Amino acid sequence: MASSTRDGAPHEAEIRLWREDDWWVAKDVETGVTTQGQSREAALENLDEAVALHNDEVGRPPTDEELREMGIDPTDNTTGGQEPPDVLD
Repeated sequence: MASSTRDGAPHEAEIRLWREDDWWVAKDVETGVTTQGQSREAALENLDEAVALHNDEVGRPPTDEELREMGIDPTDNTTGGQEPPDVLD
């Protein structure tokens, strides 16, 4: 966390983190993207995902290593005879 890419160049992000009632709020100062979570960790994980979406960094297929970390065997990760859904294009 706390680092992101912009135009392919990594940089340190300034993040503000605070509590509002039972929620943690996390804001990426540079982009203005703000998220929340019921724990600090959840708020920061949500912020990472939201900033990636903001920067158009999502949409790539997962690596074999990422699949293994999720408990998926990459050799068994197939769509069978079906075409993948349009959302995966």
